[in-house]
Amino acid sequence: MAPESDEQRADLAERIITAEQDERRRLAIFLHDGPVQHLSGIALMLDAALGAIEDGRPDDARTILAAALDRHRATIRELRELSFNIEPVVLRDQGFSAAVRGLADQIGLEQAIAIELDVDRGDRLGEKVQVGLYQIIRESLSQAIRRGPPNRIAIVLRGLDTGGLELLIEDDGSGERRKASLDSLGERARTLNARFSVEQPPSGGTRVQVVLPAYAAGET
Repeated sequence: MAPESDEQRADLAERIITAEQDERRRLAIFLHDGPVQHLSGIALMLDAALGAIEDGRPDDARTILAAALDRHRATIRELRELSFNIEPVVLRDQGFSAAVRGLADQIGLEQAIAIELDVDRGDRLGEKVQVGLYQIIRESLSQAIRRGPPNRIAIVLRGLDTGGLELLIEDDGSGERRKASLDSLGERARTLNARFSVEQPPSGGTRVQVVLPAYAAGET
């Protein structure tokens, strides 16, 4: 078993490095094409507002400043959402189950969806596993809403007789999810050395399953 375990751990380390590189690349593109461009635009708008003031056109300056303020607020929202997605403060400060409940409460209220949770087991997991599973849950919920929307979602995290861990995310949405979206979930699962599967029966709905082996679950 030792050689197999060493091989699995090496594969896990390689996947984590690859995933981190992909994530850094994605963040760099997002920051360059989003907030950085927006801030550059705001600077140009402020220059225009100053020019309007110097030319004695206060009404024009006021209009430009109002538009710049709206764009500034939108940029703050983008950066706040990015920060939350990278590592939610509640996940760090209150634990896994509180973070998932907060996410479910927010989405449930916004989308009028009943979300059933049984995720207390996650509070016993290691930090990296918690973050990985949280991101899988967040992305799966986002996909379900975009392709559904469903009326009901159930999220269950439970232990297995083998000592491993199983995450199930089920919804009754009618829309079929795109392969690329599901592949992104599978890649996140593989960074945890977990087995990923998805079912989308003709009757509708989606069932996402992530199974972590005992050595990768990292319970404390």
